[in-house]
Amino acid sequence: MEPSYIFLTMAVTLLSMPPTGFGQGTTRVGFYSKTCPRAESIVKSTVESHFRSNPAIAPGLLRMHFHDCFVNGCDGSVLIDGPNTERKAVQNSLLRGFDVIDEAKAKLEAACPGVVSCADILALAARDSVVLTKGINWKVPTGRRDGKVSLQSDAAKLPGFTDSIESQKQQFARFGLNTQDLVTLVGGHTIGTAACLVFNYRLNNFTNGGPDPTINPSFLPQLRSLCPQNGNNFRRVDLDTGSANKFDTSFFTNLKNGRGVLESDQKLWTDASTRTFVQQFLGEKGVRKLNFGKEFAKSMVKMSNIGVKTGSNSEIRRVCSAIN
Repeated sequence: MEPSYIFLTMAVTLLSMPPTGFGQGTTRVGFYSKTCPRAESIVKSTVESHFRSNPAIAPGLLRMHFHDCFVNGCDGSVLIDGPNTERKAVQNSLLRGFDVIDEAKAKLEAACPGVVSCADILALAARDSVVLTKGINWKVPTGRRDGKVSLQSDAAKLPGFTDSIESQKQQFARFGLNTQDLVTLVGGHTIGTAACLVFNYRLNNFTNGGPDPTINPSFLPQLRSLCPQNGNNFRRVDLDTGSANKFDTSFFTNLKNGRGVLESDQKLWTDASTRTFVQQFLGEKGVRKLNFGKEFAKSMVKMSNIGVKTGSNSEIRRVCSAIN
């Protein structure tokens, strides 16, 4: 997929309103146009600089934004460092990209002190990461404020890699995200990697002493060679085999072919309620085709407005890793 630009004027207008019961504030495109005109370009150039030296930063930032939004809303709380914070939770132990956000924040503080929130920096960086991996571009509504609470225990709310589709649906639904949003956003796994420790249990002794039967038998030797028993649990393996650095639909093709790395990902194909959306993204005959890039942009706008903070329960942090 070549980089393309989508102007989601109507979609942004509608989707920037947070789901009922989950958001307290609203966002809009161009929030910093007068108070910090260079805000988006500063974030973009910072992400680009890090991406040139380490392309793995792109999926890291995208995942970090997701992890932020699914714990008490998109408020930058995952960025706060310290004992018993979200950042210290096992679910967030493999996140990467904190240094990128810190650098962008430092530059923004020099240009526009106390104006741009860390939550917005992360939302913008996630979009820029998709663009850098040949994915779609979209306008990001901004105006989030930073949360003042970050608890390690709250990270238990994040979806897990063994979750059933029904469980995943429930977790997404509590934030106003539907089944199509679920499939679309999990499609972000088209870029990035996973550590062996989050899927190697599927390779041996999964059921009746054998591997997970949903894994294509021809794919199993490859996974076992990358993650042998008693091997390095922290070795990184591409989530989208053959196309881990490009934002495209090959992730869904891999699911169709039994080549999903995570158990929760592969279930998108084995469960009939989500398989239809995978088929639509692949443009299969008999189903209405969906453009993955465009739908991803819409779902990202929708997700990025979960739990937008306002008033005394929020602030604009001067340093993203610490509450003012």
